[in-house]
Amino acid sequence: MLTNPPALHTDDRHSAGFAGLYAEVRKKEQWLSTDAEVAVLPEADALHPHYKEWCMRKRSCKRLLRYLMKRKTKPMALLEVGCGNGWLSRRLADIPFCQVTGIDVNGTELNQAMRVFGKQPNLRFIHGDILHLAAMQKRYDVIVYAASVQYFPELKSTLRFSLLHLLHRDGELHILDSPLYRQENIEKARQKSRAYYHELGFPDMTGHYFHHLLDDLDSFNYKILYDPASLLNGIFTKSNPFYWIRVKN
Repeated sequence: MLTNPPALHTDDRHSAGFAGLYAEVRKKEQWLSTDAEVAVLPEADALHPHYKEWCMRKRSCKRLLRYLMKRKTKPMALLEVGCGNGWLSRRLADIPFCQVTGIDVNGTELNQAMRVFGKQPNLRFIHGDILHLAAMQKRYDVIVYAASVQYFPELKSTLRFSLLHLLHRDGELHILDSPLYRQENIEKARQKSRAYYHELGFPDMTGHYFHHLLDDLDSFNYKILYDPASLLNGIFTKSNPFYWIRVKN
């Protein structure tokens, strides 16, 4: 179990500079959706530019909900870090007797989350980062990082901070829909990301997108719940290319 309070190394993720840049990138990538589209996510029209990705997110969402429902023995407090437009937080709020919090530094999509899902009684959204949450001295039974750890400079310090300051001692932290690399593949992935953001017209985004190793988890009590490299998952062409990781104290 982790005992020494870690320092959380952050850059300007929480600043208006990053949030504004990220919002522009999302717009250029055609990830921003209308309120009507967000309300039904992860269901998406077949003509949507990211339809295949939404199908993947739908499958991973179902797996997570099924897992949490089977293990729920009491009311739970759930936190989604980097909730964006709030669609996954909304789905988590379908779990009976649960209170869900979504947090994000991106005000554009968070405002949409509040607008679309704000009337859900067991769901709330916070504009800020996990440092803000620690100041509130609130603990959660489940923390979810879905498609978000790549925007944190250091995976180890982020997880340690979450485990020590945000998670109940018997709680769980889940990482899903986020790229984690083997050592032999990480430099190629970095080069690919640099080329992508330069071609997209946002080269500064390379300073806010981070490539983490699966080996970074070796000092944690973790388990792979979904391995995209497994033989069984590799048989299916629609399999999710991302790991699903559970971390405990």
